[in-house]
Amino acid sequence: MQRKLAASSLLVAGSGAVIAIVMVGLCGMVLYESRQDALNHTRESLRDIALIAERDIERNFELYELSLQAVVDGLKDPEIMSLPPRLRREVLFDRAASARYLGSVLVLNARGDIILDSGSDMPRKGNFADRKYFSVQRDNPAVGVYVSDPYASRLRDGTPSIALTRRISNPDGSFAGIVLLSVNLEYFHTLFAGLSLGPHGSLSLIGKDGVMLMRQPYDPRIVGRDIRNASTFRHFIAEQEGSFRDTASIDGIRRLYWFRNFPNTPLIIMAAAAEQDIYAAWRQRALTIGSLMVLFGTTFIGLAALLGVQLRRRMRAESELQLLARIDGLTGLNNRRSLGEILDAEWRRAKRTRSVVSLLFVDIDRFKAYNDTYGHQAGDDALAAVARCITDSIRRPADTAARYGGEEFIVVLPDTPATGASEIAEKIRRAICSCGIEHAGSEHGCVTASIGAVSCTPQSDDEVTAVIKAADEALYNAKATGRNRVSLSRIS
Repeated sequence: MQRKLAASSLLVAGSGAVIAIVMVGLCGMVLYESRQDALNHTRESLRDIALIAERDIERNFELYELSLQAVVDGLKDPEIMSLPPRLRREVLFDRAASARYLGSVLVLNARGDIILDSGSDMPRKGNFADRKYFSVQRDNPAVGVYVSDPYASRLRDGTPSIALTRRISNPDGSFAGIVLLSVNLEYFHTLFAGLSLGPHGSLSLIGKDGVMLMRQPYDPRIVGRDIRNASTFRHFIAEQEGSFRDTASIDGIRRLYWFRNFPNTPLIIMAAAAEQDIYAAWRQRALTIGSLMVLFGTTFIGLAALLGVQLRRRMRAESELQLLARIDGLTGLNNRRSLGEILDAEWRRAKRTRSVVSLLFVDIDRFKAYNDTYGHQAGDDALAAVARCITDSIRRPADTAARYGGEEFIVVLPDTPATGASEIAEKIRRAICSCGIEHAGSEHGCVTASIGAVSCTPQSDDEVTAVIKAADEALYNAKATGRNRVSLSRIS
């Protein structure tokens, strides 16, 4: 009997120990997965933040480059150059004058002297032949648009700036000077300050030569620093984009990095979150669960109940996260991440069947002015109304609408030729206009949208980016030709 009791006791104790070990093991797995989830979620957030900053910078730099080219073209036009100084200045620098955070737009002759000045009919005195942005254009005829390292402006009391320059050539190809457009670094400072990366996070814009253009948190001593020898920079130049973990040479904090090289500009955008911030909530959660496991480790029922609660919470949280990861909370449309998956699947299907895929790029006209006038709540209501108009205008199950970012939306139309895409785009445009949402800052008196449409029969997987770019260019054309209209483009 005693042996049976002892055996039973050992069995119960052994069973309890085994159950405790299994429960502890399961708990450890849950905590590990939760830790990995925190890391992966942070990586995605860093990517999204960096892409937001990249898109803003790319768009502004495109406008700056157009301004430079407009001045170069104007200098070659005898009619423009024969105009009176005031009128000539207004014509040459018309597009540049409206850009935000823009400093000086200057034309320098072959000696580096200012001969035309966007700020004055009588050019200010100055010679910039000693600047690298001048010598690079002088010595390299094919350099195109050059982006300089940060410098202190001589004409604007040492304002930190960078310069975009383009060469001016004589008819025989010899050097005639440069057009210079200076951009205040305050633009990057303001942009980065609006993007949150946690208490110890960092967001940087770096030249591909290793010179730091801007960093958040901001420190004027870091602007212009050469980080070519830093281990982080070696990652930046090894690939087009990617993620890694390393210790920063600037402040010694270990971070998770996500970076991307700009496709058309010699710049690198980098977003980073400190590991201590990534795992702060996880550590607190791990401490709580661990304490509970120690407290209830000898009780099978308690452990089972606790495990059930934890699993239910986890499943509910994962379900909510999966939904949030795919749906834009404001408009109810697909978000940018799920758009990429949908577009990739439709593209591959159209490539197999050799069918036409159409893409609509919808952008609310003068939305910033609307927000400034009516407030962000009204802006959110307008975004939701536009989303409903888009949803109501596409009825086929395969047609998909997504919020691309801000006031921009993309509609994917499988098996839809250019004529069909044009009809749907026009239907969306009319629906938005018919809402009659008052917009005092619009030339049309109400909220409207411009739409770029593109149709393509896929030939290869890497054409997706080109199609999105073509739709964006068509949208830009719609904006440039009066807004509240549809502009079509087709890729063969």
